Amino acid sequence: MRYYILAGEASGDLHGAELMKELKKQDPTAEIRFWGGDLMAAAGGTIVKHYRDLAFMGFAEVLFNLKTILGNIKICKRDILEFRPDAIIFIDYPGFNMRIAKWAKNNGFPTHYYISPQIWAWKENRITAIKRDIDHMYVILPFEKDFYEKKHNYKVEFVGHPLLDVINKKKDADFSEFRTLNNLSDKPIIALLPGSRKQEITKMLSVMTSVADSFLDYQFVIAGAPGQEDSFYEQFLSNKNILFVSNQTYNLLSISHAALVTSGTATLETALFKVPEVVCYKGNWASYQIAKRIITLKYISLVNLIMDRLVVEELIQEEFNKTSLTKALKKILNPDHRATLFHDYELLEEQLGRNGAAKKTAMRIVQSLQ
Repeated sequence: MRYYILAGEASGDLHGAELMKELKKQDPTAEIRFWGGDLMAAAGGTIVKHYRDLAFMGFAEVLFNLKTILGNIKICKRDILEFRPDAIIFIDYPGFNMRIAKWAKNNGFPTHYYISPQIWAWKENRITAIKRDIDHMYVILPFEKDFYEKKHNYKVEFVGHPLLDVINKKKDADFSEFRTLNNLSDKPIIALLPGSRKQEITKMLSVMTSVADSFLDYQFVIAGAPGQEDSFYEQFLSNKNILFVSNQTYNLLSISHAALVTSGTATLETALFKVPEVVCYKGNWASYQIAKRIITLKYISLVNLIMDRLVVEELIQEEFNKTSLTKALKKILNPDHRATLFHDYELLEEQLGRNGAAKKTAMRIVQSLQ
């Protein structure tokens, strides 16, 4: 069978790679073309576009890059027609993927969505397009099943969260040489996870690195994103207490004492590694002003959303500054607060369901084609 997979971000690349591995186990004849990243490329298949050429964050950024986005949509449609897949699999990235899904459905291609668009956060009216254009939806957050089935009468399958599999494998690895190979000191490590796009990395690290001199007993380490060149991070390494590791985020989290994390999937990854964290976000001013008027969620981090209460502190926009970040970091270094966080992290993991999300999804896709 032929599979065409569309992932537009680093997290989609991670989960797309695991799904590709499982698809090949379920269907040894599988031919796969994809839009994704290095992890998906390593899993096998033919890459059409790398996600670093696709990711535009925020309303203003999308507007400024509209010509490029529309050009990519044309390229994608043409490539699908030439490949003639038996199934198209969308992974998150709804702004792009839902446009392709409408076209794909009209052209008779079976459509599968793995990792639902977060329409429970905003653009809930997308449910009309999802019902119309998506044949099979596989959700990974426990509250999404009720959202779709009870609120919108649209059947979905809750497969559990794919991060459980990925991170549990990583927890069993040996990290004894990680410090030595990366020239890290013996100090407790505070990981800096600034995101994956250049524009957000620049905004986030300018504040994250500003607190390093207030915590000289700790080693600050920037986690370089897989889609960025190492040289891009050199501008943030003038402080000797700040080091850098490239494309080793999970290795870094495995030995970290605390973390400052840009809002996104990384907030959940950090929690599953049982690392106390402060969630941070600062976007384009215009984009933020639009977003806060249409997004009605109480929280921005997946940890707090899943738990439906404030578990990890969130510093957003103007609140994300040196003074507030210093105070928040001191709080998560406090032993009493850390004990509470660790307990909440255990409860969080229970909420996420069982392992095997990629395997279950691959099985359902292959069965639907048979």
